[in-house]
Amino acid sequence: MLAPPSAPRDREAMQRLLRYARWDADAVRDDLRAYAVDHLGTHGGVLVVDETGFVKKGRASAGVQRQYTGTAGRIENSQVGVFLALATVRGRALIDRRLYLPEHSWSTHPGRRHAAGIPDEVQFATKPRLTGEMIAAALDAGLTASWVTGDEAYGQDPQLRAALEARGLGYVLAVACSTRVRINHGRTPVRADVLVRRLPATAWQRHSAGAGAKGPRYYDWAWIHTGSDAHRHLLVRRNPTTGELAFYLCWSPTKVPLAELVRVAGVRWSVEECFQAAKGQVGLDHYQVRNWTAWHRHITLAMLALALLTAVAASAAPDRPTDSTHPARCSDPITLTVPEIRHLLAAVFNSPVSTVSRLLHWSTWRRHHQATSRRSHYRRRSVDEPAGQITKPHWSTRRSAPL
Repeated sequence: MLAPPSAPRDREAMQRLLRYARWDADAVRDDLRAYAVDHLGTHGGVLVVDETGFVKKGRASAGVQRQYTGTAGRIENSQVGVFLALATVRGRALIDRRLYLPEHSWSTHPGRRHAAGIPDEVQFATKPRLTGEMIAAALDAGLTASWVTGDEAYGQDPQLRAALEARGLGYVLAVACSTRVRINHGRTPVRADVLVRRLPATAWQRHSAGAGAKGPRYYDWAWIHTGSDAHRHLLVRRNPTTGELAFYLCWSPTKVPLAELVRVAGVRWSVEECFQAAKGQVGLDHYQVRNWTAWHRHITLAMLALALLTAVAASAAPDRPTDSTHPARCSDPITLTVPEIRHLLAAVFNSPVSTVSRLLHWSTWRRHHQATSRRSHYRRRSVDEPAGQITKPHWSTRRSAPL
């Protein structure tokens, strides 16, 4: 939708829009955030934080340096953007963004900053701090959400966790296995990976972390009271096939069941889907700009295009839920996806009416066929999947052997 213009004249127009035209990208971001809330709602709302990289050549692009990026899976010359996404039962969308400005290679180099158009008031901030700023801005604008989730880069930061607790926001944040937690009413510090080895077999419960491409994503889960706060937990996820473990620090202002913590942990992957859709469908990473302002403008427009497609998908989806407790009818096709909607919109604007009619018919037929295939696949998986939705008593270290 925001693919790079091909003709030189189009490229010049795009450069003027991104670099020289007079408009406020932050104001558009605010409108985008409100639009996402209006069309996706806030029911089951989770704020998801993550970063993504933009591989670049040269040294002139704002914030570029050799740094690790998950996009390439290694250290590359790249820019890194920190993003905030809103995920609800109706869909998910990117609602805020910050370009990470490295401390030593950029923040303290006035000449380099000036050449890249970085405002004087922009100073070095860690990625968790940028995240805190985006969350605070969303809440101050009236957005309501109950949870925040993110990976280890954010879960390991105690200042971010404290800021979320101060705002009354629950969190399920991934942490490293070496993280120390306090048990026995906060008296005993123990490494998370050491603590999990002491868990009895009855501590584990099997729950789905949400639907994936191949059906429900079942894992074994255990939760442990930590500290002296009854609403503070260490959540542990175990892959039933490989035994791989993942750890999360959790806090909530009120008492919640294990299933709710599992749900929030599973929502974290929705931001990856946002990145994939934004880069593949609306050109999030298809830009040829070096300037600080131009980067934020391009990213904002791409996010707006993604929010539009997501809103159309949400409005086209059935009102009733289609989870495991409310399965779809056999006659229902799969819901329209962002790539499908983008494809159909392009056809509407670029094809004759007769071609559009055939495309709509083909889309409906294909989605019916995909729904049949998915139901068959889910049934096969359900036969192989052990019945694990068993409710066991909450396990606490106070009921275990002496530590």
